[in-house]
Amino acid sequence: MKRTLFIIFNLVICISVLIGCKATQTSSEIAFDFEKKIVILNNGIEMPILGLGTYLLSPEQTENSVYNALATGVRLIDTANAYMNERAVGRGVKKSGVPREDIFIITKLWVSSYDYAAEEIDETLARLDMDYIDLLLLHQPYGNYLEAWKAMENAVSEGKVRSIGLSNFYEEKFSEIIDIAAITPAVLQVESNPFFHQTEMREFLKPYGTVLNAWFPLGGRGNTQPLFSNEIITEIAEAHEKTSAQVILRWHLQAGNIAIPGSSNPNHIRENFDIFGFELTEEEMQSIKTLDRGHGVLEYTDEVGELFLSWTFDFNDQE
Repeated sequence: MKRTLFIIFNLVICISVLIGCKATQTSSEIAFDFEKKIVILNNGIEMPILGLGTYLLSPEQTENSVYNALATGVRLIDTANAYMNERAVGRGVKKSGVPREDIFIITKLWVSSYDYAAEEIDETLARLDMDYIDLLLLHQPYGNYLEAWKAMENAVSEGKVRSIGLSNFYEEKFSEIIDIAAITPAVLQVESNPFFHQTEMREFLKPYGTVLNAWFPLGGRGNTQPLFSNEIITEIAEAHEKTSAQVILRWHLQAGNIAIPGSSNPNHIRENFDIFGFELTEEEMQSIKTLDRGHGVLEYTDEVGELFLSWTFDFNDQE
């Protein structure tokens, strides 16, 4: 009898441990597949973990950069209504000859169109000259973002959009979306780099399975040199015979951040994508962890919100 109770007790302990392990795995960091260069989002869709950003690129630069990136093997392209280069993204995709289904396109709705988001989604598709958007984000947490979220959910049900998420939404605003959402945000795009790790936000996102997508992954145009010349970064780069940019981008991926560095330089685009042949050690990852300053270049205030709400664009008035 005692032996039977002992066996049952141990079975209960084993089952508890297994359940505990499963729970821990579910709430842990989202696993990136470095061989396939993808992550599986919380809706089951595969998303590339490294891509091309097109912020501040002219239409001509955008078309050429998209073409060069796709020729290099990049399969993730990020744009936005407010970047005024969506048409150029569409042209670059077609020019590349890469099948549309092999490319993952992100774009974003601007705050001025939240009130008529359904119509803007159709116009966005027309500008891109595509049948669907892989990931559609709300660009800023201002304006009528709750109704816009519902419009994006409807677009998913209609097959116009595959995944939806948020950009620049901090914890409070993200929670407001969660309260009314039928679809959990798949991705949150925020500023992040070795000087700003977004540690608290990453912890906040874990229960939702929402992946963090870093904009300004290299510090942002005009702010890259402090990162590139940082002693810790340069020492790691020398150890691996890589550039500072490659080390930083590799850090992003190993930290669990999708990265979308922007560039109009074909050599830089190739360099940025050539980061899958080496790996940072745990010691190196910990060294980069010490660089975190806990803040980025853009802080969200009521004044910033008012400024964004005042910005209106004719998104169709682009080359």
